[in-house]
Amino acid sequence: MISTEEYTGAVGYEHRKKFAQFFTPPQIARFMVGWVIGDSRGGEIHDPAFGLGAFLDQAPDECRFSGTEADPAILDFFRRNSLRKAVCVSLGDYLLDFGKCHDNIVCNPPYLRFQKFNNRDAVFANFRERLGVRLSGYTNIASAFLVKSLSELSSGGKLAYILPSEFLNAGYGTIVKDRLTRDCHLDSIIDVECEGEAFPEVITSVCIVLYDSSRRIEEVAFRKIASFDDICNVMRKPPLRSIPLSRLDAGEKWGKYFVAGNGEVRPSSQHLGSLSEYGRFSRGIATGANKFFVLSNTAIRKYGLLDGSYVPCITKSQQLRGLTFTDKDFGALAQSDKAVYLFSPGDVPDESSLRYIESGEKNGYNNGYITRHRSPWYKTESRTASPILMNVFSRSGYKVVRNYSSALTLTNFHCFYPNPWRTKYVDWLFLYLHSTVGRRLLSLSKRKYGNSLDKFEPNDLNDALAPTRKFFDSIGDDELQRLMDIVMAGGDPDHRLNVLFSTLLADDACGIDSGMCQSVMRRNMRERAEQLRLAI
Repeated sequence: MISTEEYTGAVGYEHRKKFAQFFTPPQIARFMVGWVIGDSRGGEIHDPAFGLGAFLDQAPDECRFSGTEADPAILDFFRRNSLRKAVCVSLGDYLLDFGKCHDNIVCNPPYLRFQKFNNRDAVFANFRERLGVRLSGYTNIASAFLVKSLSELSSGGKLAYILPSEFLNAGYGTIVKDRLTRDCHLDSIIDVECEGEAFPEVITSVCIVLYDSSRRIEEVAFRKIASFDDICNVMRKPPLRSIPLSRLDAGEKWGKYFVAGNGEVRPSSQHLGSLSEYGRFSRGIATGANKFFVLSNTAIRKYGLLDGSYVPCITKSQQLRGLTFTDKDFGALAQSDKAVYLFSPGDVPDESSLRYIESGEKNGYNNGYITRHRSPWYKTESRTASPILMNVFSRSGYKVVRNYSSALTLTNFHCFYPNPWRTKYVDWLFLYLHSTVGRRLLSLSKRKYGNSLDKFEPNDLNDALAPTRKFFDSIGDDELQRLMDIVMAGGDPDHRLNVLFSTLLADDACGIDSGMCQSVMRRNMRERAEQLRLAI
């Protein structure tokens, strides 16, 4: 077995980062190879991302093992240090090499987003031409590897793949999930809950996909391994969930199937629709050079910048601490000299702004990836303040803030912009997103990363479930006002919200007395009827 530490020391971290090399622990490699070949000592296995041969190390000597590797340095290191010389490993780009077929495939592919992949356009074109697949621009390299491998697997063969599990909930994952389920050969998806132990350098959560083209499978097993000790027995234990293929919709988010028993979130379709009915979330402003664009009062005075050349802007998540944010709150941050302004000189910069722009160019800020593709480089996006802000990453639950200030925000928050004809529901939507019930329903749309880190992309939120207008209207404006009064006074109306929102979860899944909820609803209806009677 080749030492990964020796290789890492020889090539350095930057080289490994360029090729997105993260090595497979022996325990996982042994499990995957064992599942693929079963009791057979022979047979053929191909590894499309060979690396240092982690899967080869676990394969019997009688096995005909082959591989593909894109990095000449790692392949040379393997050939100089491996004890198993009679192995056919070709140097090349797997995603551009078509026309082959393999009896069995095991792989831990590179962990790169397509935006960072040099041959992106060629790969896209080849997938369209050879496989009839139009990959989304958000597809990561690992998922592209899997789609291609599925097309190369022999009838009667098996495939075991390590993947970032975000494809289960991401929009680009629809193509991947469709390919996995269309021929009824998907056996299991295993959540590697111990990803910090297995892949300490990987920031995303990880799963193992098992695919068996030798048999027709009616139910897909969703399994979980919490530690290396669980790996050898994971297939012997009952799965967390077994979902009939007829119920597996490639367009749905599959992360929910790793929740067992009463932890499952069961939405009530009667009261729920799409959040996009009310408006859309978009990312915050990406400056491309925060050191240049983000300013404090001290910096403004230092460079002599004039009013009108900068705008209020929330630049860090910790600047928002409560459920609401007002111009008074912003003023307190600015007075304490926090960096809460965004350089925004407009179409015709004044003299002080031109001097500041010149200083930025001397420091090379105009040559960043984002700034060099923007004309002029110092002109950021034109935005208005968003009434609802929601942070992008979270570990202990996302932060949602009702923004009453004129401040913009950077990419640390996603910004909600309501449709003009839906502004009356902004407060209701904020309360829903804040509530425990709302958080449970939104958990169906989140992406899991390593170290219990969760993330929402804007479209994850736009496609998320939200109460219908009819549901909000049935509670009434008076109740809305009472709830927002609690928020503005610094309180938290979560308990009352959970009572009101309990029917958004099917079968009382939130554990709240639905009778209490109905009682509140009936009281609101009586109050509205009394107001109408007095008006008449």
